Amino acid sequence: MRARLSHTFSYSYSAPVQLGPHRLCLKPRGHGFQRLISFGVRLSPEPSRFWPLVAASGDEILRAWFLGHTESFELQSISEVETQMPPPLEQCLEYDGLALPYPVGHLNGDLMGSLEGWLPNGQHDPAAVELAQEALMGSDQRALMFLSQLVETIQDRVKYTQRHSGPAWPAGRTLKERVGSCRDLAMLMVEACRCVGLPARFVSGYHLVEPAPERYDLHAWAEIYLPGAGWRGFDPSGMGPIDDRYIPLATSSKPDLTAAVSGSYSGPPGVKSTFDWSITAEVLDETSLVMLIEPSLSR
Repeated sequence: MRARLSHTFSYSYSAPVQLGPHRLCLKPRGHGFQRLISFGVRLSPEPSRFWPLVAASGDEILRAWFLGHTESFELQSISEVETQMPPPLEQCLEYDGLALPYPVGHLNGDLMGSLEGWLPNGQHDPAAVELAQEALMGSDQRALMFLSQLVETIQDRVKYTQRHSGPAWPAGRTLKERVGSCRDLAMLMVEACRCVGLPARFVSGYHLVEPAPERYDLHAWAEIYLPGAGWRGFDPSGMGPIDDRYIPLATSSKPDLTAAVSGSYSGPPGVKSTFDWSITAEVLDETSLVMLIEPSLSR
């Protein structure tokens, strides 16, 4: 699938303010199962310093510094991407089966941040442990069956709803409330997967659903690292394994590091701010490209 996306953020202030440093996660992923064709971003007021950097996750983010005062702040990103379907997981994991719980010592050390528990001492949320154990029952301790059971259990326990503000809830709160946004369900899946030794991280991006909604919003899902298949996306508020209509922007073991725009401002006492956003998406080509696994040829 090929698509063009425009994402606009508008901030207004009741009095002139000084903008602090800002961090932007608006550039779509340009590797793996997604090719970035073009990307541009416009900021008003113009920053005094503006540069890209590669985050710990491997994503490219942008940093901006500002001088002077302003009563408004607007930024717009326009990108064009081409996505493709990854090879089937069943084919990638056909030979090893990937039994669970997966032994931590067998993983690349770079993945350890995606295995840490949510609690300050690094332990896993008891609610996430209980959910993972339940999904593990009846899955024959096989990763793909576990992930399917986990998505089904999450959707049975938690009703999906939109929530436009606030951080992702921890697993315990989401299960207790029995309702959650896409980022709450994504974090619930992330925490449960980590309990059985599967590295998992939070993803922020776009989901170009059919039919198109009246207004698009950012979406969140989980990426699970499956040895033999690598990082693969799962949407617990959708149909589970993602397809080529998902466009990742940013990933991190910590969901707050995937915010599209984060920054600060300072002004006179009592200054108030208002915020609005707009996301438009145009599908240029519906063709679904599939990444095939070609058998190696030996002589």
